[in-house]
Amino acid sequence: MQELSDFIKTHVPHLNGEELASIVSKFHVQNLRKKQLLLKRGQIANRYYYVKSGALRFIYGEDQELTAWIVLSEEFFTEITSFKMQSPTRFNIEAVEETELYYIERADMDLLYRQLSGWQEFGRKVWESMAMRMIDEIIRFQTMTVEERYLEFLRQPGFMQHISVKQLASYLGITPNALSRIRKNLR
Repeated sequence: MQELSDFIKTHVPHLNGEELASIVSKFHVQNLRKKQLLLKRGQIANRYYYVKSGALRFIYGEDQELTAWIVLSEEFFTEITSFKMQSPTRFNIEAVEETELYYIERADMDLLYRQLSGWQEFGRKVWESMAMRMIDEIIRFQTMTVEERYLEFLRQPGFMQHISVKQLASYLGITPNALSRIRKNLR
C-alpha cells in the first residue's frame, strides 16, 4: 500500500510513521473487473476509496446511461451524497477497466477523524480538492464549447486511454456520432 501512503503524505507530510501506519492499517484491497459495479443504484455508500490503478465512472439514469463523473488512478473518492447522508445512491459506479482500489470503512474513517488531527487535515484537503474539481467541471460546461471541453480532456495525460469514445461522449453530453464529427473536424 505504498501508493496510498505516498498519497496521504503528499497531503499531510507532517504525519509521523506511527500515525501513517495506523491510518494505512484501516484500509483493505478490492479488485474489480472491467464493467463490474462497485456501487449499485439504491445502495448506501459506506466506504471511501483510493484508486491504485484503473478507472471508474459514475453512471446516472436508468434508460439512458449518462456518465456523470470519471475517477482515475491516484484519486480518493466516494459517492459523497450517499456517504454523508446515508441515503441510497442515484448512481451506478462501474469499473471501466480492471481496477485496484484501497478502501476504508465509514466507521474506521470516523474513528481516525476522532483520533488523529492529521487525518482530519487530510480529509479537509481531499474534500477541498474534490470541490475544486467539481467547480472547474461546472465552469467548463457553462463557458466552453464541446470542442473546447474535448480538447481539455486530450490535455490530461492518459485520460483517453481509460474510457471509450461512447463514455466520453456521454460525459460531454453529446452523442458518439457528434463526438466523431468533432474529432474529425479537429484533425
